[in-house]
Parts: sequence; structure tokens; C-alpha cells
Amino acid sequence: MSKYSTARIPSLLTFRRLNSYKDFCECKTAVAILYLRFKRGKAPFMPDTLPIKPAGGYNFVMQDGFGRIIDYMRVSVTDKCNMRCVYCMPPEGVDWVPHSEVLSFEETLRICTAAAGLGISKIKVTGGEPLVRRGLTTFIRSLKRTPGIVSVTLTTNALVLGDFLDELVDTGIDGVNISLDTLNADVFRYITRSDGFERVLRSLGLAREARLDIKINCVPMRGVNEGDVVPLAELARHEKTAVRFIELMPLGLAANLAPVPQSEIFERLRQAFGALRVFDGRLGNGPASYYSVPGFAGKIGFISAISHSFCAACNRLRLTGVGLLKPCLASDAGVDLKAIVRGGKDDEAIAQAISSAVMLKPIRHDFYQGNGNNQHKKKNMFRIGG
Repeated sequence: MSKYSTARIPSLLTFRRLNSYKDFCECKTAVAILYLRFKRGKAPFMPDTLPIKPAGGYNFVMQDGFGRIIDYMRVSVTDKCNMRCVYCMPPEGVDWVPHSEVLSFEETLRICTAAAGLGISKIKVTGGEPLVRRGLTTFIRSLKRTPGIVSVTLTTNALVLGDFLDELVDTGIDGVNISLDTLNADVFRYITRSDGFERVLRSLGLAREARLDIKINCVPMRGVNEGDVVPLAELARHEKTAVRFIELMPLGLAANLAPVPQSEIFERLRQAFGALRVFDGRLGNGPASYYSVPGFAGKIGFISAISHSFCAACNRLRLTGVGLLKPCLASDAGVDLKAIVRGGKDDEAIAQAISSAVMLKPIRHDFYQGNGNNQHKKKNMFRIGG
């Protein structure tokens, strides 16, 4: 029985006065975790790692202190970006992290290999804009060859995606997520502070021709692009493309913008297309919930960390470009893997550090009312990894 699992969830479920919104959220998430484990036919608490025999060969299941399976890692390879989106970066740009402080691809691959040995089977390569870093496709090819890794995908703003498409297809990459917040050129210029609208659309078209698995991510913002949700959803009508609407989180500059809740977007889509039906199948590696629309080849998805928290089923870790392994986007907790890698430690030390980071994963994020707003304003997604 896990020494981490047996004490923490029950303490949240004891009958006690809920003194704050945080108490309520933690108890609700604890119940949801237990329910999900019951649905999977598992006991409420289990050891942190269990040997299993998946289709891809021998591997482990890695669990956090609340019994959640952790099998997905988002890996940032740079903080640099060729856009200046209003929810991410100031118009004048920022001081980039010195290249010497960023993990080399060899160092990152070593960490990913150790993580794969513990149960991480899915990798998302992020940035900044990952395609601005030289040698990215060689790195992705190496990830695809790593034992235990069954899925490698990329998130990109698609400004230069067309230039790398042949190389990416050759790596065997499993999918590409494209950030596209509008189909209006003027709104695009306002949001991204760039003139790359036509280049992005061209890249999207080429990616479709290459038959890549494509997901389009839109961040709706009040007074900016909420009118674009229906035209963007139309991109899923004739192609097996998933169009996802990501709820704005109060991180960095995004804290100064107003989100559009999932309920409002859902209603706009319902009025435009009719009933949206819950899709019970599996799409992607992360927390999105998907819906089928009559007559659509693709799906509509929602990632709503605030209004529809998915903490109970969170399966993710985040590795920043400078080697900090974060168990939760909203938390300051993390383990410095760069110090271990560059300190001459062996692979077992890396694995132990990854395991310790997993046990730091909180039961839920703290984007709740009246708490954490100021501290989250100081965080930047381009530093953490989008």
C-alpha cells in the first residue's frame, strides 16, 4: 500500500466544515478521483508504480500520491517565439533565456528516456515556438525511437510549419496541434502582433494534404475573438480535424484579459449546428472533452481548466526548457533536473528525481476564486511551455 496514497485523500473526505472555496474544490476533486478509479475497476489506493505488460512491451504505470496515472509529459525546447500573442508576451518582446541555460537536445532526450522507463509514454514538444530551434526534427526522430514512447506530437503557431512539414512527416510524428485563434486577418494581426495569417493558413492546408493528425487550438477572449468560434468550428466539418476551445487561464498577461466560459461557446455552437453529442472515444493524450456534431467529419473539443476542472484525471508533467520538471502548471513546485543531468549523476538519479516530482503533484490547481491571482500573473507560458 502506498505510503503517499493512504493518508491524503481520506483526510480530504472526512466530515468537517468547509472553511473556504479551496476546501470545497479539494474535496470535490478527491471524490472525482475515487470515482474515476472505481470506473476503471481499480482499488481506491494502489502502489505508486506497478509493472504491466502493455502492447509496446514491458513498462511501468506511474501514479501520483492521489492514484492518478501519470503517462504524459509536455517538453518545452525553447522560450523563443516568432509571434507576440497578447495573452502570452508583451509587444516589445522579452529577454530570452541564454542558450547555455537551456537543456541541449541530448540532455532532454536523456530525461525523456528516464521518464519513459517510469511510465511516460506520450510526449508533447512545445515552446515558445518549438520550430524556431535548430535540429528539432532530429530530436523528434530520436524521441520516436525511444523505447516506451508510443506518441510524439508537436504544438506550433504554424508560422513556419510549412517549411518543416516534409521533415516532420519523415520523423513519423503522431500529430500536430496548431494555435489559431481567428479566421479574420485583422483580428489575427491584433492577437499575434504579426502579419503571418496567410502563412499559417497555408501551413494548415499543407498539413492536411500530408494527412497529419491535426488539432486546432483556439483561446476565446471576451471582446476579441468570441465571434470566431463558429467559423473556426467549421474547420472540422469536412476534415477529420479536432477544433478545441481552450479556456483562458489567469497566467501572465492572460490574467489581464477576460475569458469566455465553455457554456457560452457551447451555446453558440449549438445554435449554429444543432445538438452536440458527447464523444466517448479517445482523442489525443490530454484533458480535452470532445463532442460530435451532426454532419461533421471532425470533433469539437473543450479544455476548460477553470469552469470544468479536469484535475481529477490529470495525467501530465511539464519539463521546461531550463530543465525544471513541474507536476502542475499552476504550482511553483518542481524538481531541477538540469542540475542532476549536468552534475554528473547517473540515470537512476534522474529517475528518482522524476518520481519525487510526481509526488509533489497537488490534488488540484489553485486557480480558484480570490487566491493565487497575483502570483500567477508573474508566470509566463512561454517560459513554462505552452
